Amino acid sequence: MDRFRKVGTNGLGFHTTAEEATKSLDLQNKTIVVTGANSGLGLETVRVLSLRGATVIGMARTIDKAKSIKSVMNKQFTPLECDLSEPSSITKSAENLIRSGIQIDSIICNAGIMALPKLQKKHGIELQFLTNHIGHFMLVNLLRPILTSRARITVVSSSAHQVFSYHDGIQFDNFSGNRHYSPQKAYGHSKLANILFANELARRFQASGQTANAVHPGVIRTNLLRHYNPVIKYGSIVLEKLLFKNVQQGAATQLYVSTHPDLKEVSGKYFSNCNLKETSKHGKDQAMAEKLWDCSEKIVNKISQGNDWEE
Repeated sequence: MDRFRKVGTNGLGFHTTAEEATKSLDLQNKTIVVTGANSGLGLETVRVLSLRGATVIGMARTIDKAKSIKSVMNKQFTPLECDLSEPSSITKSAENLIRSGIQIDSIICNAGIMALPKLQKKHGIELQFLTNHIGHFMLVNLLRPILTSRARITVVSSSAHQVFSYHDGIQFDNFSGNRHYSPQKAYGHSKLANILFANELARRFQASGQTANAVHPGVIRTNLLRHYNPVIKYGSIVLEKLLFKNVQQGAATQLYVSTHPDLKEVSGKYFSNCNLKETSKHGKDQAMAEKLWDCSEKIVNKISQGNDWEE
C-alpha cells in the first residue's frame, strides 16, 4: 500500500483531489473544453474548473445531458452537444465554437466508453476505438485553428493500455473488430491510441508553444465499470482502498496537467497520480504513432463523407 501513499516531488499523489491539484489557481482568463462533461470524471473536472473561474465549454452526447449540469457551474459555463461517435455532430460542435470567435486554452479529452461486452460497430469502426480515439482525434484537429499559442491538449488514457491491449500494439488491420474482439483488449487498444495520439500531436506542436500530454486518472468507480465483473465492481473494503480512487481524486491528474503553471512547457508525456509515469513499450513507439495518425486521418475522411470504413 506504500506505493499508493507515495507522493511526487510536487507533493501530489494517489490521494490528491482535483481541488487540491488546482489549489490557489486563478483560471478566470482561461477557456477550456471538456468532453464527457455530464458525469463522472468529466463532471468533477468541469465543477472544479468552474470553481477556479474558468470559462468551460462542457460537451456531452446530447444537449440535454450537457445542460443538465448547468446549475452547478459558474455563469460562464456553456453546454454543447458533441457525440464523439458521430462525425456530423463533431463537425457541428467545432463549427459552432469557431463561429463564436473564442480562443481555446485547453481541451480535456475526457469522454469514453469501456469494455462493451459484445462487439459494437458504427461507421464500420469498433465503437470503443471510434469514440475514445477517432472522435477526439477529429475534434482536436478541427479546433486547432482556434487554439491559443500556449494551448494544452490533455488526453485521458488508462493503464489499461499496458494491462489489456493487444501484444503487438495498434491493430491496423482490425479497426472494425471483425477479426477478433475482446471487451478489455478493445478498451486497452483505444487507450493505447489515446497515448500515441497525444505523442504525435506533441511532436507536431514542437515549433509552437502548444503542448499535448496523456494521463491515467486511476481506477475510479464510475459508470464506466458497469460492464465489469461484480467482484471488480463491488469488491471488499481492502480492495477498495488498494485499487480505487473516488471521482474527486480521479479528476486530479487531468486538471493538474491541463492547468498548472509548472507544466506549461511539458509535452509528449504520460502522467499518473499527478506525476510522470512510464508507458508501455508501444506507448513510446513513434513510428506506430505516426502510422496511427495517418490511418486516423483516412478513417475521418471516409466516415465524414457518410461512408463506412472498410479494411
